[in-house]
Amino acid sequence: MPKTTFSRTSAAMLPWLGLALILFIADQFTKVLILGYYQLGDATYVTSFFNVVRVHNSGAAFSFLANAGGWQRWFFTGIGIAAALFIVWMLKSHPGQKLFAFALSCILGGAVGNVVDRMLHGYVVDFLDFHYAGWHFPAFNIADSAITIGAVCLILDELMRVRRT
Repeated sequence: MPKTTFSRTSAAMLPWLGLALILFIADQFTKVLILGYYQLGDATYVTSFFNVVRVHNSGAAFSFLANAGGWQRWFFTGIGIAAALFIVWMLKSHPGQKLFAFALSCILGGAVGNVVDRMLHGYVVDFLDFHYAGWHFPAFNIADSAITIGAVCLILDELMRVRRT
């Protein structure tokens, strides 16, 4: 009996959903460790340029809208859910485009990780603190890293696609 188009497409996107799941689990696991072992504001010196800290971000990237009064929690949750649904649709449509699907999977895993934080806590748990000579890059987490890697890969994929045409 031949496989249907639906089942072939679904099977082709499973590795990409698996990657997103692995990133999501890694993100949530590290956040559970931070919440369990650190109080808000606690920090551990690791190197001259890196600390592990516990920070709560109720806004978006770089604490954008962090002090907006609470509505931003649901706004960013909604955006994250909409993005996740769109990404799953895109993965279903393009599972064979490896770099594109890798990028989308990274973004999906990170987006879902941060959405879960917003829904459970009302904020995103950040803990990676890079710094130099008194300057600190805003703290971030595994989900943010996955989203960033995914965004870079999307740009690279587009540049490569444009060069081929």
